[in-house]
Amino acid sequence: MTQKGITLRDVAAAANVSRATAARALNSYGYVGDETALRVLEAAERLGYRANLVAQALRSGQLPIVGFVPGDIQNPFFARIAHDIEVELRKHRHNLLIASSEENIEQEKELLESLRSLSIRGFILAPTSATDSEHIVRLVRDGAPVVLIDRVVKEVHCDSVGVDNEGGAGEAVDYLVANGHKRIGLLRDESRIFTAQERLAGYRNSLQSHGIALDDSLISVSRSTVEHAVEATIRLFSRRNRPTALFTVDSMMTQGALLGLRSLGLAIPNDVSLVGFDDFNLATFTDPQITVVAQPISEIGPLAAKLLLERLAGKKGAPRHTRFPTRLVIRGSVAHLR
Repeated sequence: MTQKGITLRDVAAAANVSRATAARALNSYGYVGDETALRVLEAAERLGYRANLVAQALRSGQLPIVGFVPGDIQNPFFARIAHDIEVELRKHRHNLLIASSEENIEQEKELLESLRSLSIRGFILAPTSATDSEHIVRLVRDGAPVVLIDRVVKEVHCDSVGVDNEGGAGEAVDYLVANGHKRIGLLRDESRIFTAQERLAGYRNSLQSHGIALDDSLISVSRSTVEHAVEATIRLFSRRNRPTALFTVDSMMTQGALLGLRSLGLAIPNDVSLVGFDDFNLATFTDPQITVVAQPISEIGPLAAKLLLERLAGKKGAPRHTRFPTRLVIRGSVAHLR
């Protein structure tokens, strides 16, 4: 019999004890006499038995794995968040299982159901929809520890970590207006996503506060991918009366806007000014460097992990909501209009 084929039943037979007694001796629960326990341990060592710890943990519901369901793991924001969550969990001997929803609500529902069937201990989730949330409500109601990250769903009563999206977007538009821009384009993603709603609100409120009428023709909607953002940028700037400035709502769209503007032969900031929400590595490698609304990304993931670990440890109480402020990082992508 090979080592791989050794079972608990084999160990019990070799030690001349019942399977239940062998299980208690090997897993240190219940009472087993010292002499019997020693006999079981010696038999296990002699046979080369290795317990299937994963199977045991699954049966007991104590598998030390947390599920993370981001909107799109290809987004540098979520990739960094995933890294930081994993680092924090590892300190507490937990592991991270990542399953990207790809901003698809049906895929999100399927992923959460699959993770629940694996007895995953808790969930960190960036909800795809601000309104279609019954599956998350049910998850929380059933007692699963959940922390929402980046996005909030009002009907879901659980811990959350995010930033002041509306305030950050408003500050970006304020800065463009202060530099003489009135025709300010917006490149945003679908309105069902919570952050998209807040950043759109910040854009609108800033324009209104400066007495600038909202022009829907200056708003271009795109999926949050570089490829789609390129197409949306080209559509927006192919018009005769194009914007003098563009605000993009995440780093993927900022990268797409850069490529789209370049394909049209438009130079930043001489032909068009650009401000993006989310900092990203390439923002400082372009010429000029890109002005951005920066999130305190290094704080978001670790805090989400800590909140979840506290719930897993039995912490009770009302949901805790943290909203970090954003910061406008001024570089060279905005021109002053005379």
